[in-house]
Amino acid sequence: MNPRFGLIVLCLGLAACEGSNPYVATSNPLPPAPAQAANTFDRSAYPAPPRDYGRYRNWAWLNGRLPAGSAWADSSQIAEAVGSALDQQGLRPRYDNRPADLWVSADLRLEKRLRQVQDDYGYGGYGGYNRYGNGYGMYGSVPIVRTYEVDVVVVRINLFDGASGQPVWSASAETSSQGSQIERADALREAVEKAMSAYPPS
Repeated sequence: MNPRFGLIVLCLGLAACEGSNPYVATSNPLPPAPAQAANTFDRSAYPAPPRDYGRYRNWAWLNGRLPAGSAWADSSQIAEAVGSALDQQGLRPRYDNRPADLWVSADLRLEKRLRQVQDDYGYGGYGGYNRYGNGYGMYGSVPIVRTYEVDVVVVRINLFDGASGQPVWSASAETSSQGSQIERADALREAVEKAMSAYPPS
């Protein structure tokens, strides 16, 4: 094909595209704002102010009730572990009739978890080897993954603002459900301290 002829056809095609656009953009005007819009303040549109956790000094049990006990740990064991962990964070129990800065609740429940263990079984061997480094051989491993189910104890601690009753902090930790009574008490204390270690939030 003659290059000049191709150039002429291309120019004619471009000239044909320069016609007027049959589509015209139109839009309807926005409706007027309601009259009360000028006087309405939407708090949800703004972030909440940062909470001052330093003003919380003392605590009491929510609704005056100790945590519910279970066959794994009784109520007094849970209450003692939680009270000790709160004390480590500078929160003291309330001893008078004034309102508490924080209301505290705690619960204990048994849950199941899946655990996986991988074992690598090696195979192979080496042939002749001399002082010059000549030799042959091979080596490899076959990973075998085993899955099994275990019971764990999950302890959850909830803190509520003493004045408003709104939740201000919550955390949980888990521990093994196995062991003697003394071992379970130690495991409970460690789980509660682990949960409380995140207080106050940074």
